[in-house]
Amino acid sequence: MSILRQPLKLALVQLATGADKAANLARAKVKVIEAARSGANIVVLPECFNSPYGTNYFPQYAESLSTPILSQSFTALSAIAKETATYLIGGSIPEVDTTTNKLYNTSLVFSPTGDLLATHRKVHLFDIDIPGKIRFKESEVLSPGDEITIFETKYGKIGLGICYDIRFPELAMTAARKGCFAMVYPGAFNMTTGPLHWTLLARSRAVDNQIYVALCSPARDLNASYHAWGHSMVVDPNGEVMEELEASEGIVIAELRNERVEEVRTGIPVTTQRRFDVYKNVADNN
Repeated sequence: MSILRQPLKLALVQLATGADKAANLARAKVKVIEAARSGANIVVLPECFNSPYGTNYFPQYAESLSTPILSQSFTALSAIAKETATYLIGGSIPEVDTTTNKLYNTSLVFSPTGDLLATHRKVHLFDIDIPGKIRFKESEVLSPGDEITIFETKYGKIGLGICYDIRFPELAMTAARKGCFAMVYPGAFNMTTGPLHWTLLARSRAVDNQIYVALCSPARDLNASYHAWGHSMVVDPNGEVMEELEASEGIVIAELRNERVEEVRTGIPVTTQRRFDVYKNVADNN
């Protein structure tokens, strides 16, 4: 059974961002329009595309989504999706829940008519400490989401995670077993974890589940307090890197086809050879 109903072009916008939210949103619009004019059907923005990345910035840039019309980023993303007639995965933005005052790292997905399709709050918070390299604790400021996010498009189902979520294979496993043809991860790996694991994790999630995997990073800015790795990429269901950027701002576009999914799954049929009589299917609980 087809999981990708028709070919599509997926664009990843590796955006250069700064301290001015309005300027970031305006820049995002320009690049999404550019991607759409290049034939993209689905466009992805990076993690924290409307603000600098860092725990000290999240409270300052956070927006409430309880009344969407009052959210600067929500309104901008909806309008951009409608203007370009694309599915727009709006990277992520800092969100504040005004009823609890909790902060989240949140991704918004819009349809080609500008309607909200999905909201994903980052499930796994980036709390790491590599001596002599990097220490970062999102949990000092952010709260975690508690839902797996899958949304429907006219092309089929897509699973969504944010950055650190990719290190936890259960999200992609669940999405693939529920019929998703791709996992998309807006992310901002750094100069330590990027060279180590960015490509490895993208290829691993693709090979494990025989689906497409897309990682969309901010462009690297060495004048910022956090240096993103960049290297936005699309990986095919066989774990092969289809397209990849370097560190600078740019757009990468890849064509996704169901024939490639079927070819890989026929050649190495792990999707039909799993032994749920021996081990648990993690998708059963979701």
